[in-house]
Amino acid sequence: MNTSRVTGLTLKQLRAFVAVYKLRRLSTAAAQLYVTQSAVSVLIRQMEEVLGMRLFDRTTRSLQPTPAAHDVIETAQRVLRDIDSLSAGLDDLSSLRRGRVTVACTPTLAEVLLPPVIREFRERHPDIQVNVDDCAPDQFIARLIGERADFGIGTPDRADDGVQMQRLMGDHLSVVLHKDDPMAARKSVRWKDLDGVPVATVRPGFGVRPLIDHSAAQAGIRLNVAREVSLLSTALWMTSCGMGPSIMPAAYLRYSRDPNLVARPLSGPRVSRDIYVLVKEGRSLSPAARQLVQVLHARMKAFAG
Repeated sequence: MNTSRVTGLTLKQLRAFVAVYKLRRLSTAAAQLYVTQSAVSVLIRQMEEVLGMRLFDRTTRSLQPTPAAHDVIETAQRVLRDIDSLSAGLDDLSSLRRGRVTVACTPTLAEVLLPPVIREFRERHPDIQVNVDDCAPDQFIARLIGERADFGIGTPDRADDGVQMQRLMGDHLSVVLHKDDPMAARKSVRWKDLDGVPVATVRPGFGVRPLIDHSAAQAGIRLNVAREVSLLSTALWMTSCGMGPSIMPAAYLRYSRDPNLVARPLSGPRVSRDIYVLVKEGRSLSPAARQLVQVLHARMKAFAG
């Protein structure tokens, strides 16, 4: 056999060959393949021309495989099984019956945003495995660039080369207050109103802290961070316990649903802190990842409404 010519074979020819080999009749093979008898005959002839050998001896009643046909039938069947298996696997992926999604997110943002999103997604697609990489803020972009996550949810300090950003929801820096705090009665709180007031927020180098320090300096105040935490959820319960105000993006309180807490936007300056879906530049999301992003957007839209 001239192996350099085998690459000219088609799946249609292989399927016709296997069907005729098993059934020994063109008409029966044609019925099984849902094509005409003449089409099967043409496919067999084309395959013989590509291989340069006869595969069947024609008799008045049937087709008899030649020794060459006996030699190649096992390989042909294996190729078709592999193709069918590949097709079924791709179909499972596209129809969300199989797959895996990894989401990179900082721990606090994962805590406040992801539980209802993942719960809804798993109810719809129970066979899709969802992994959450709750990484530190300084590791977030590296997770995406290194393709350790399909996409990320976060608020990067700047747009990084190699990462595409899609706005998920608008947000801004706020002061979180106990409902009994006198400032809770206001519609907004100025940065100057916090001058010297003991507050809680994240430690230096964590997430939003550089933006908070910069905004306080821009407002010309001395920010008295009396309680530094690693997780903003810790600052929330501190404020809920009457330990003083906390500074953070408003979204964190929206999802806490603590009846003792209220958030008031900080003004003078008002500071945006939007949340984004981030994907590595040039990387295509899998069907499962795209669906999870859609659920995420729908949840955020419903919450904002």
